[in-house]
Amino acid sequence: MNVCLENTIKKYDTIILKGVVMKFNRKKLLFVVLFIILGLIALRIPFTHIVGSKSTFTAFDFMAPITGGFLGSWFGVLAVLVVELINFFIKGMHLDVTTFVRFFPMLFAAIYFGTKRREIGLVPLVCIVLFLIHPIGRQVYYYPLAFWLLPALLVLLKKRLLANSLGATMTAHAVGSTAFLYAFNLPVNVWKSLMTIVPFERLTFALGIALSYLVINNVLNYLVEKQHISLFQPLVNQKLVFSKALISNL
Repeated sequence: MNVCLENTIKKYDTIILKGVVMKFNRKKLLFVVLFIILGLIALRIPFTHIVGSKSTFTAFDFMAPITGGFLGSWFGVLAVLVVELINFFIKGMHLDVTTFVRFFPMLFAAIYFGTKRREIGLVPLVCIVLFLIHPIGRQVYYYPLAFWLLPALLVLLKKRLLANSLGATMTAHAVGSTAFLYAFNLPVNVWKSLMTIVPFERLTFALGIALSYLVINNVLNYLVEKQHISLFQPLVNQKLVFSKALISNL
């Protein structure tokens, strides 16, 4: 009898667990759909020109990394990739080198922002090595050393929103710059000119990423607390809800 009862309880617990998992996945799926809509809109809001390319940074560069924070690294990467692919087909873009290279930085930014694993700090370090072994890159050796050691160190402060945001955008910068170097062999004078542009640009991106996360997190919390839409409860980071304790978690 005890054995039968124990098996019944285990079976019941399994059913409940599967139900919770399915429900949570539906919540993630709904957020992915909302993110795709917002992402496609953000991609049409230009921010600044990419030096050495005809492309531009957009408001999507603020939004893409935070998906990792809400959905986890790999769900976040999937959401970002879906947005980029849909945008690719809607705009009828050609799969040239620039388009191909532009796919990757935001994927790594989403992984960096969402993961708790410090191994992600190896990505900018690998980029430093790849940059320095390139014939052009080694002539401006100070460029990767000035910027990409930072995200490798910031993995120690990933619990802080601003540090995590800065680490994410600097990782995207490392991946993107290295890819552009190998794809287009950008000359030394381009990299030298970027030395004064990158700090302001990346600090702006970091603040934009942090602000985007705060806004969406608190909108979700409002829907949960005030509108009683409990569907989004698991996605809300209570440490970053507007309160007196918020500043200590930034």
